[in-house]
Amino acid sequence: MRFATCTANGETFYGAATDAGMIALSPQFPHWPSLRDVIAAGGLPALAQAAEGQPVTHKDFTYEIPIPNPEKIICVGVNFPDRNAEYKDGSAQPKHMSLFPRFPRSFTGAERPLIRPPENHTLDYEGEVAVVIGKAGRRIKPEDAYDHIAALTLANEGTIRDWVRHAKFNVTQGKNWDNSGAIGPWLVPFTDAAQLDDARIVTRVNGEIRQDDTLARMMFPIREEIAYISTFTTLQPGDVIITGTPTGAGARFDPPKYLVPGDVVEVEVEGIGTLRNTVEDEA
Repeated sequence: MRFATCTANGETFYGAATDAGMIALSPQFPHWPSLRDVIAAGGLPALAQAAEGQPVTHKDFTYEIPIPNPEKIICVGVNFPDRNAEYKDGSAQPKHMSLFPRFPRSFTGAERPLIRPPENHTLDYEGEVAVVIGKAGRRIKPEDAYDHIAALTLANEGTIRDWVRHAKFNVTQGKNWDNSGAIGPWLVPFTDAAQLDDARIVTRVNGEIRQDDTLARMMFPIREEIAYISTFTTLQPGDVIITGTPTGAGARFDPPKYLVPGDVVEVEVEGIGTLRNTVEDEA
């Protein structure tokens, strides 16, 4: 079962995503205004039960990011061995993971354009798996970390590369341009460790494979990410952790292969789905 947040006829709703279209479920659960509220209440099984045997209600709709109002979106940077080597600075694997925040407004939904701003045209892609926290926790042990995940989704952590170099100690301004990245298309409930431990992530630009790796090669596995992050901040239901991208982003080619209007970017993980976006210049 897959759950998405969508807009149709000017109204936002959530429901079950099928190959034929959306089954709106939010009208049946007015006490849960968004999927964040569903997750906080442990309500994904109730949604699945409500969707069984129901007809599609919407065939014409627009995907929004699945959790429209997370308290936190935290991204893990440089989390694959080859990514560290891409920086060509001779540094060894870092002792601690690199983290930075992103704001919900910096992401759009699936099947919608990533926006290239007029100020700078170094828009780049980063395909990643994102985990959605289901159970709150502080100082979570690595061995308990998976118990705190409610669902999985995909992210294209779109970045304005020149702007991440504006300052010495942060990348926030290059990572938060409106609609520069995407999350979606839906949430897949997390029920088995193999959904992450055996996952392979592939990113394509115009059909060409640019990124292809397995989450098992992460320098900081997702269990460690959750443990480390929850050491300094309480993770809350609906929080999103974007777990890291493999080598192959456009900036690392010579010359760089930045995104241009008309490009199509796809991030795919078997068992989760495919996040597809086009690219447009800001109007």
